Amino acid sequence: MTTVDLNCDLGEGAGSDAELMPLITSANIACGAHAGDSGSMRAAVEMASRHRVAVGAHPGFDDRAHFGRRELPVTGIETVELVLRQVRALQAVAKSLGTPLAHVKPHGGLYNLAARDRRIADAVALAVWKADPDLILFGLAGSQLLAAGRARGLRVASEAFADRAYRADGFLVPRGREGAVLEDASAVAAQGVSLVCQGRARAVEGGDVPIAADTLCLHGDGAGAVAFALRLRAGLAAAGVGFRAVEPRSAG
Repeated sequence: MTTVDLNCDLGEGAGSDAELMPLITSANIACGAHAGDSGSMRAAVEMASRHRVAVGAHPGFDDRAHFGRRELPVTGIETVELVLRQVRALQAVAKSLGTPLAHVKPHGGLYNLAARDRRIADAVALAVWKADPDLILFGLAGSQLLAAGRARGLRVASEAFADRAYRADGFLVPRGREGAVLEDASAVAAQGVSLVCQGRARAVEGGDVPIAADTLCLHGDGAGAVAFALRLRAGLAAAGVGFRAVEPRSAG
């Protein structure tokens, strides 16, 4: 059976975490920079543990006014410090609850910058390696972040997006542009099935773009997030797809 990891960005204050957690297999938890604090981290880790959902860190730029979605000018050293501080914060919370940390997925502007800029990608990969070389690094399919993770010796997971529009080059349509975020549940489900079962998405310019999907993201901060997650799971299940978190290196 084909399986896929369903991941969601949680602990960001959207209010739908409790409904989304049972529907996913990996949770990317905000670590106190773009969103979240020690209390929200603890609550999210506890909830993930109850539902046997893999726990991951979701570090972003320290820019709450813009929810970490702006790309900020940073050096490589600053990036290492930024990511390492946040991953270690969630590591400490998870350890106190007896829950292992499985992966790291950068957020927003940091994610997009690391996808294109190898210098920043290398810094993110170094921070993850410093935190724990057994952590899995999630990154945009075909991106510099995945290449940097592999070069650092990390296990990587190629991420695709059920609810975001793609350009012909395989990058996401920037959020500020019309149509960047899919707003129809049936369209989200159809794109998710296409990504997992056929390895492709429809580009906004026309034609299909090949996308590898080890893990499929559904954002948790939209008004329709729960409905989208339910429709996506139903569509994938109907296509014969099962759900399973990306396994750490130690699991074989």
